[in-house]
Amino acid sequence: MSAVTTAKRDYYDVLGVPRDADAAAIKDAFRRLALRWHPDRNKAPEAEERFKEIAEAYAVLSDPAKRADYDAGGFAGVSGFSKEDLFGGLDVGDLFGEFGLGGSIFERFFGRGAARGPPRGEDIAIEAFVPLEKIAAGGEETVRFERTQTCAECGGSGAKKGTAPRECAGCMGTGVKTTGRREQGVFIRQSSTCPECQGRGRFIDQPCAACDGRGDVLREESLVVRIPAGAEEGLALRIPGRGHPSSVQGGAPGDLHVIVRSRPDPRFQRSGADLWREETVSVADAVLGSELTVPTLEGPTRVRLPPGTQPFAELRLRGKGLPHFGGRGRGDLYLRVVVTIPEHPSAEERRLYERLRALRAKQ
Repeated sequence: MSAVTTAKRDYYDVLGVPRDADAAAIKDAFRRLALRWHPDRNKAPEAEERFKEIAEAYAVLSDPAKRADYDAGGFAGVSGFSKEDLFGGLDVGDLFGEFGLGGSIFERFFGRGAARGPPRGEDIAIEAFVPLEKIAAGGEETVRFERTQTCAECGGSGAKKGTAPRECAGCMGTGVKTTGRREQGVFIRQSSTCPECQGRGRFIDQPCAACDGRGDVLREESLVVRIPAGAEEGLALRIPGRGHPSSVQGGAPGDLHVIVRSRPDPRFQRSGADLWREETVSVADAVLGSELTVPTLEGPTRVRLPPGTQPFAELRLRGKGLPHFGGRGRGDLYLRVVVTIPEHPSAEERRLYERLRALRAKQ
């Protein structure tokens, strides 16, 4: 079976700009798309590949010399550049550092200055339910989460204060039992988990009461995060170094990922940057028309209900939704009209409806 290959898209198409776009337009397009597809914020399966594609297009088109080579020779004109040549000059902190995103993404994806070292701690992911007004304007939100910390009582040893763990005599504290034998002149060495200490390398005769001998405890922390205006549903904000600590001394802690969710609002339902609301009106108002007072994120406003409005008709209030994330303009507020039919009309109402029916029958 032959391998499936995917053709690269034209860099201008990737950023959605014309070929004569100036540097400012290219930068704005990259910033908008990078904020949308940054894998630390967008957890869609395709986010990583889209971000790589966007970053590569910007790396070429933002550099006058590389852009000239690309315009003249297409992909062949820039095929000789290494990853360091392409991405070495990008200052991503200047582009979207205000959102807590920086150059580490390029190190992970493109190998810029990646360094080997002790394993990182585990990341923490939490959800923050943010009111629609704050999503519309942007602002600070306090989040709370549990994070592993070294037990202050025992200093991480797991042993009761004033005592110390006892080294396993069977493995000399290594946690590994090594045995050897000679077969047909060949010495064979085997290593396995120490059966006496179960690989821990030590015994704690008097465990610390504060951490039950684990050496660490979960503590609740609070942190103020910045919610960008128009934050998309499910947007992930990455806060470096606020995850769990590394299990190895000298290892970097993990990161905290705050997943932005819209707090349920009885007034609206969110759909991207648009808001939806049901407005209940009487039969008379639907037939004759009326003026409604409806809530918006900026306060109540008056809306004209046209005569002859049909059930489930939709009225559109332009620009009364949420800001488009990373872009310009706002979404809209849609009103879905629900016409109520009286279930138990009064005698007077019944006479009027019967008269109306008779009038309609004569037409």
